[in-house]
Amino acid sequence: MTSSTESRQTCCAEFATRARARHLGRRAVLGGALAGGVTATFGSAVLTASPALAASPVSRSGGGSVLVVLSLRGAADGLSLVVPYTDPVYYAARPAIAIPRERLLATDGTFGLHPELAPLLPLWRAGELAAVHATGLPAPNRSHFSAMEEVEDADPGGAARVGWLNRLLGGLPGTSGLEGFNLGGGVLPTSLVGPEPVMAGRDVDAVGFAGQDEWDDGSRVASLRRLWSGQGGALGAAMRSTFDSVAAFQPAKDAVDRRGQYPDSDLGRALAGAARIIRGDVGVGVLTVDHGSWDMHAGLGTLEWGDMRTNARELAGAVASFFTDLGSRRDRVTLVALSEFGRRVAENGNYGLDHGYGNVMLLAGAGVRGGRYYGRMLPLARGEDADVTVTTDYRSVLSEVVTRRFAVSRAAVFPGFQPEAVGVMA
Repeated sequence: MTSSTESRQTCCAEFATRARARHLGRRAVLGGALAGGVTATFGSAVLTASPALAASPVSRSGGGSVLVVLSLRGAADGLSLVVPYTDPVYYAARPAIAIPRERLLATDGTFGLHPELAPLLPLWRAGELAAVHATGLPAPNRSHFSAMEEVEDADPGGAARVGWLNRLLGGLPGTSGLEGFNLGGGVLPTSLVGPEPVMAGRDVDAVGFAGQDEWDDGSRVASLRRLWSGQGGALGAAMRSTFDSVAAFQPAKDAVDRRGQYPDSDLGRALAGAARIIRGDVGVGVLTVDHGSWDMHAGLGTLEWGDMRTNARELAGAVASFFTDLGSRRDRVTLVALSEFGRRVAENGNYGLDHGYGNVMLLAGAGVRGGRYYGRMLPLARGEDADVTVTTDYRSVLSEVVTRRFAVSRAAVFPGFQPEAVGVMA
C-alpha cells in the first residue's frame, strides 16, 4: 500500500513542525506589521488593527447575521463522515474501515451519515443541517499548510495576503475590532488576516489586560488610557482601539458560561465560548474555531475503536450543544465546517487513509436548506491512489453563504471567481 507507519510519522512530524513554524511566522508577521497595520497584545488575546482605524471605532450593531467557520484541521475523511454507501467501490476499497450500510444515519439512497453524528439528527430533521459532497480546491494540493493557506486566502494568484473572511468583514458596516474573532489561540487563521481589525483569544475570559485580577480597581487601565490618549500614528490608534474593543467585549464576558453543557473537549470549550460571544451581542459577525487533528494515516479505525469515532463524536456533540446554547439567537447563526482536503478512497495498511482531494462540507443553522445532501459525486475510482473527484469548488458553497446571509458582494470576497449554483442556502 502507499502508506506505512514510517510515512505517517514523517507526515505527522512535518505537520507538527510546520504548525510551530506557522505559529511563530504569524507572530512575527503580526508583531512587525506597523507598516500595514498594528497588532496589540493584551493578556492572552490579540487585536490586529488597520492604521486607518478611528480612535473610537464604530461598532457593528447587534442582531445581524453571524458566520461560524469550523476548520477540521488535518484533512478529514469526508467518505467516513458522509458515506456514499450505494457505490460498491467504497466497500471494496475499505474492507477493514468501511461503515456498514445498516449503521448509517439519514440515508437517502446515495449517502448516509456516520453513526457518531447522531447528536446532529435533530438539526437534520428540522431542515437546519446539510452536507455538500465532492467539494474542494480547483486543483489537488496534498500539503496540509499550503492547502490551508490556499483555502483560507481563496484568491488564487492574488498579490496581497488577505483572507476571505477579512474581505467579508470589509463589506460589513462599522470598523470595530470585534467584528471578527478567532477562538482557541492568539494566532489568526489566514482567513482572517488582512486590513480589517479582528481579535484572537484563547477563550472569552482571556480578553483583558495583563495583570488584571479581582483586586484591580480599574486604575491600571485608566493610567494606560491616559498614556496612549495623546499618541499619534498607527500604534496610538491601535492602542485606543484595543481599549475600546476590550470595553465593548465586556457583555460577552458577562454572559453565562455554559461550557458544562458541552462535551469536555477543546472543541466543546471553543464553541461554548463562541455561543457566549454571540449571546453577549457585542457585534461579532465572524467567528473561527479549529478542531483537530483529522490527519488519520493510521488508526482511523472502525465503529468500535479509532480516531474517526472519537473525532466524529466530539464534532457532533459540540455542534449540537452549540445550537442548543444559542437559544433564540440560533436564527442568526450559520456554521460551516470544512477541511483543507480529503483523503484517498482506499484504506492503507494501518487502518488509515493517505492524503487525497475531494471532501465534504457541512452547513448548519440559519438559511441552510437542510435535511438534504448536495453536490455531484462521480463514481469512486479503484486503485490505491484513487481520489474523490472535486465537482464543486468550495467557494461556490461559501459564495452562497456570503451573499444570502450578509448581502456582501461575492466578487469582493472571492475576486475573479464565478460560482456555480449549489442551492444549499435559502
